[in-house]
Amino acid sequence: MRRITKMLAIMIVVSIVLVACGKKDAAGVVKDLDKVVNKLESYQGTGVMTLYTGDKPQEYQVEVWYQNPSFYRIALTNAEKDVTQIVLRNEQGVYVLTPSLNKSFRFQSDWPENQGQVYLYQTLVRSILSDGARQFASDKENYVFEVAANYNTHALVRQKIWLDKENYAPKQVQVSDSQAKVVVEVKFDSFNFDTKFENNSFDMQHNLDTAAEDAKGTLLEVDENGMLVEKLPDSSSEDPVSGSIAEGEEGTASGTTSALTDSFGVIVPTYLPDGVAYQDDKVVEGEERIMVLQRYNGTYQFTLTETRSPDRTASTVTGEMVDMGFTFGFLSGDELRTLTWTMDGLEFRITSEDLPVSEMVKIAASMQDQTGK
Repeated sequence: MRRITKMLAIMIVVSIVLVACGKKDAAGVVKDLDKVVNKLESYQGTGVMTLYTGDKPQEYQVEVWYQNPSFYRIALTNAEKDVTQIVLRNEQGVYVLTPSLNKSFRFQSDWPENQGQVYLYQTLVRSILSDGARQFASDKENYVFEVAANYNTHALVRQKIWLDKENYAPKQVQVSDSQAKVVVEVKFDSFNFDTKFENNSFDMQHNLDTAAEDAKGTLLEVDENGMLVEKLPDSSSEDPVSGSIAEGEEGTASGTTSALTDSFGVIVPTYLPDGVAYQDDKVVEGEERIMVLQRYNGTYQFTLTETRSPDRTASTVTGEMVDMGFTFGFLSGDELRTLTWTMDGLEFRITSEDLPVSEMVKIAASMQDQTGK
């Protein structure tokens, strides 16, 4: 009887040990993640990114490729408008491609090392490794970490990361502000390590040409009446692009001229920093393009410029690439800084001496769901 009892006790102890060995704690997972990221050769992931920064959530299809040591390809597609922008890093530099315009910008930059990206595996893992106050939990299929966010903006402070227990692939990310409100969310549909890419997968011209074949972004042109119209294969179509400046709303233009509203579909920000108000606007009609300038004054002073974006251009940009969440722009200038971005065939510029870049991005984000209407 004693022998049976002893054997039963041993079996229970062994079972407890086996269960304990099979259940990893935070330290064990962190150790594994360190090995995974250091041995990382390549990956390919797809998912949906949702931004909760405007009046309504905005969804973007995200596709991300990585190949060791520093090749990246990120495609962001507006789910509603089917407009794609591609960020590419290869041995020649960093490129921002807009296939619908056959447009490319090249940056001399160490991106993404200098900017965290919510959909990049390295960024997520390093945020876990670097946060000594990380919180850890697990469910049936995932390890869940809550750590500090590091995305070069004070608006995003915390993030929650779900990793697959089988291979540590990312499943979901939620980034929150200081009020614990989710601002950015990414849900991965698929994520595969050790992906084999073609030799030209990260080539700039190949990506621009291939994506341009399927691009459905809106190209705009000015017709003989000075109207901004959608450029379609059927040239007989001359339906104007709508979206005029709203009247009588706080922070928007009031009493604008008919030339402004009739000749150009203007996008007005729905967000302005505290203490800033609309001042005035004017239309500049050049030989090639119509340009609308809106001036804002108050706590900060800035000019917002909107014009048709010329297609089929390629240039090297002296400045800094800025991840704006919904698109990629570039920041140029020192004392007088300009943030430039392209959306749905239109080029926007915010120029200011004192407006913080974070506020520029907020203003831009409040405009993006109005483009292409």
